[in-house]
Amino acid sequence: MNTAAALRLKTAGLWLAILSAATLAAVLVMQYGYGYAPCKLCLTERLPYYAALPLGLIALFAPERLARIALGLAALGLLYSAGIGVYHAGAEWGFWPGPTDCGGGTGANPGQVGDFLNALQTTKVVDCSVAALRVLGVSLAGWNALVAFLLASLAGTAAVRR
Repeated sequence: MNTAAALRLKTAGLWLAILSAATLAAVLVMQYGYGYAPCKLCLTERLPYYAALPLGLIALFAPERLARIALGLAALGLLYSAGIGVYHAGAEWGFWPGPTDCGGGTGANPGQVGDFLNALQTTKVVDCSVAALRVLGVSLAGWNALVAFLLASLAGTAAVRR
């Protein structure tokens, strides 16, 4: 194995794990610390980060072939997250309609209607087509698309480069 290639894979795996953890930490702090409730698409956009973190650690410690596979899988997942982020941001800007089932639910069971009505008093329904926060004019979904694409580029480039 080429030492430079091994170092490049290990470095990419380390950065992938660190940046995925930082991204997840940021959204969890916004959710639990500042009270920003995520919508269905927000939660879907997070899933590849949960996978990319251990895949980055695998790339850090595994042999070259397995490290390339782990980084390639992480890149594919993060591209998925970037695509969902673009769709989500476009729905927030009104470029296209968002999902019809976002923000809703299946409803209450007839025996629990009283509990359901009490819960409605404190429940905040989150709509996928409304940006909860914009930073520098870009919604969190837009920032996710950018971050996910950059991390996918990092992982994918490291996976295929010899």
